[in-house]
Amino acid sequence: MTRSEELAEFKESLGELIEEAPELEQFVGFVESSEATSVIDHKTKELMSLAIGVVTRCDHCILWHTDAALEAGATHEEIVETLKIAVVMGGGPAMTYATVAYETLRALEAERET
Repeated sequence: MTRSEELAEFKESLGELIEEAPELEQFVGFVESSEATSVIDHKTKELMSLAIGVVTRCDHCILWHTDAALEAGATHEEIVETLKIAVVMGGGPAMTYATVAYETLRALEAERET
């Protein structure tokens, strides 16, 4: 399974969960309003979210926000720079997840090339 397929499957499962537990829709609304681009641009917010995903060791967050950062126009170099800052803030454990994020970045970039 490609990383893009994995992300699509996760998003589908998330949607099914929200359908079954509609109370979660309030959280989704909060996320959407927080991600609105009134002061900080969307790309920057996705890079911030990626760094936090690395520091909190959230595999699905790393996949989601790496993809979203690429979609928002982040370059390979900007994402690598983001991973460096995540390691600064999260130390050794963040470095292991920065590696996961780097592998995710390379996989998603390769999938976009085909």
